[in-house]
Amino acid sequence: MIRFREGESGSDERPIFETALRARCPRCGRGRLYDGALALRPACEVCGLDLAGQDPGDGPAVLGIFVLGFLLVPLSILFDWMFSPPLWLTTIIFAILLVGCAIFGLRVAKAAFIALNFRHRKDLS
Repeated sequence: MIRFREGESGSDERPIFETALRARCPRCGRGRLYDGALALRPACEVCGLDLAGQDPGDGPAVLGIFVLGFLLVPLSILFDWMFSPPLWLTTIIFAILLVGCAIFGLRVAKAAFIALNFRHRKDLS
């Protein structure tokens, strides 16, 4: 287990986007953040940071709704206009695309919100 001195977090050099994209611990950058798809681990297995109290709230879900809605609705309309497939085929294609993008986007957004929370709230170190 890595021990940090008082006032040292180990994450000041690491970009938040990189930490979020890799879904790693915001303190050490090595421990995994998730157990499964979207469930947070209770603690980092490398540095011991308590992740149980980290709550990103509704921010990642709201961000995902706005981004995916902005991207996928026009894309589905364009797809329907260009190829004119049956409605059931468009529904199946975009439902699969939506679920995949939503899970990936939620993982990244949730990790980014946790990393930002960790970086800006010094009482969580």
